[in-house]
Amino acid sequence: MRVLARPPATRWSDLRLRVLSALVLAPLALASIWLGGAWFEAVIAAAAVGLAVEWIGLCRACPRGDLRAPCGVACILLAAVCAIWLRADPLVGRANVGFLVVVVWASDVGAYLAGRRVGGPRLAPAISPGKTWSGALGGLLGAAAIGLAVAGVHGWRHGSLGSLGIGRAIAVAAGLSIVGQCGDLAESWAKRCFGVKDSGMLIPGHGGLLDRLDALLAVFPAAALLAYALGPGVVLWR
Repeated sequence: MRVLARPPATRWSDLRLRVLSALVLAPLALASIWLGGAWFEAVIAAAAVGLAVEWIGLCRACPRGDLRAPCGVACILLAAVCAIWLRADPLVGRANVGFLVVVVWASDVGAYLAGRRVGGPRLAPAISPGKTWSGALGGLLGAAAIGLAVAGVHGWRHGSLGSLGIGRAIAVAAGLSIVGQCGDLAESWAKRCFGVKDSGMLIPGHGGLLDRLDALLAVFPAAALLAYALGPGVVLWR
């Protein structure tokens, strides 16, 4: 079946709001990562509370005894704990969490631009009719570009730039992009089950906190497992 492209005006109608929201929220996120400690923990705690409130609101029509509300809150708390644990590493906490956030942002931007510009076959029409294979590939390439850039900067600073290190960084970034896109799809599936388009209206152009942070909810636990396997004091892309 042929997929009809949306008119250009409709395709980019939310871009201005998305950019303005990012200009407000990105500095706050980056500042909390840089400062760490109580500042980062406060931001993560506030985000976790907001996410839990949104999720419980979505589940308000669930029958008594339904486990979706407590399971969703447990997943949110797990991601929050993993984020705080990752940032607590005194040697590489700032670098690792910053890397994760920038990779997810690059993946989101790449998916948005490629999906809106190229369009094409739907990725999972039964779950999220707006997502396309071109968007998924764009997200993967955007994340891989960040992996390449981080490996290049890290290698230049430490005099150890090599093809193996670059390959690892790209693979880690691309893998995190896939995990994040799966988290995005999981949130889209949940919203479809609840019959809503957005989880909320808190962030102009994005919807609610769940709509903006769904990828990170999946990425933080996956990155925590990787960090645990690598050991303390090791950057994730090595």
